[in-house]
Amino acid sequence: MHIQRTKYLEQLKASRFNGQVKVITGLRRSGKSYLLFKIYRDYLLEDGVKEDNILQIVLDDDVFENLRDPKQLSQFIRSRITEKNQQYYVFLDEVQYAISQEEIKNPDKPILLYSVLNGLLRLGNVDLYVTGSNSKFLSKDVMTEFRGRGDVIHVLPLSFKEYYSYIGGEKAEAYEQYAMYGGMPFTLSKQSDEKKGQYLSSLFTEVYFKDIIERYNVELHDVLSQLTDNLCSSIGSLTNANKISRTLSSDRGRKIASETIAKYIEYLLDSYLFKEAKRFDVKGKHYFQYPNKYYCTDIGLRNARLNFRQQEESHIMENIIFNELVGRGYCVDVGVIEITETTGEGKRLQKQCEIDFVVHSGSSKYYIQTALNLESEMKKKQELRPLLGINDSFKKILITKTYAKPWTDEKGILHVGLYQFLLDEHCLTL
Repeated sequence: MHIQRTKYLEQLKASRFNGQVKVITGLRRSGKSYLLFKIYRDYLLEDGVKEDNILQIVLDDDVFENLRDPKQLSQFIRSRITEKNQQYYVFLDEVQYAISQEEIKNPDKPILLYSVLNGLLRLGNVDLYVTGSNSKFLSKDVMTEFRGRGDVIHVLPLSFKEYYSYIGGEKAEAYEQYAMYGGMPFTLSKQSDEKKGQYLSSLFTEVYFKDIIERYNVELHDVLSQLTDNLCSSIGSLTNANKISRTLSSDRGRKIASETIAKYIEYLLDSYLFKEAKRFDVKGKHYFQYPNKYYCTDIGLRNARLNFRQQEESHIMENIIFNELVGRGYCVDVGVIEITETTGEGKRLQKQCEIDFVVHSGSSKYYIQTALNLESEMKKKQELRPLLGINDSFKKILITKTYAKPWTDEKGILHVGLYQFLLDEHCLTL
């Protein structure tokens, strides 16, 4: 099974020997290692790089357990850099294994691994690539610990376009499979729905929860599990630590502090299982502190975690669109706009409406609403009302689950079909 991750390969090619540490981050099992150790390595070999000049170290493999000590890791790599006039490529997989518990617990203690990576860069003939599955100890530290010498490439599970390029067939049928089992690459090797579900479910218990519990010394395992269920169940809904604390405390019959919930949410975000979307006041130009929305990084993981029981089609579609926007490099918020309406009695009322996504990229901005369909005039009015309440000139877009080609209505709103949106990353600019 070979799936090309063309976008990420192009990013790696563009950053080759740029004097920076290439930090490849993302959810475990999302394809980071395959991208680096197979796709990019094959590219380098085809480009003439000698096999002996590509050093590969997989730190979550017990074969390399001794190299989790940063000093031994540095000595080992330097012993392999034997020719000063040759270029070497060093691949380090899951480097968070080389960060000690003591370094994690003590934020004032310098992380030795970062000094090792900076030292290797200074050799001049080493191009350094690391992968990791924890944002707190990688991408958040790049600008500070690597002193501006870090280049982050964030890898997501397969987009629908990548997924569809592999399986082909009828778009609608492919989308339904994707909306059920998501884009974790290894699911494509599973021959039955039962096997796909078992694999996705096992990732939580055998990989993600174990990582979080060991790395942060989590004591309340059941609370972490229930919190994950709650966030999976409430995709597309506003929530916060206080609300979840009350819910879990009621279910358990004893209080769970909101501070504990907030801390565990951070662990889930740092592990890339979820991503937060903050609420943005479109007219006031400011962010609300809470509540926010949380979306699952992979919809298949979400569905498997809930035993495929809660199949709210509109929320699943919203989550998939959110992931697609993030994958295209956009900053994605949830919009809030205050609209004035006149009642039948002539009274004017102020009402807050939600815009599904406020999307930023440089100087560009888009307002996006999503809907399964517009089966009635009332539904159409409901979906368009927040967009029509915006007074600025940025593009306003409605995505519906159709095959429709993009078209602009008389009010200037761009209508885009879901399949076109997912398969054509330039459709928003039409």
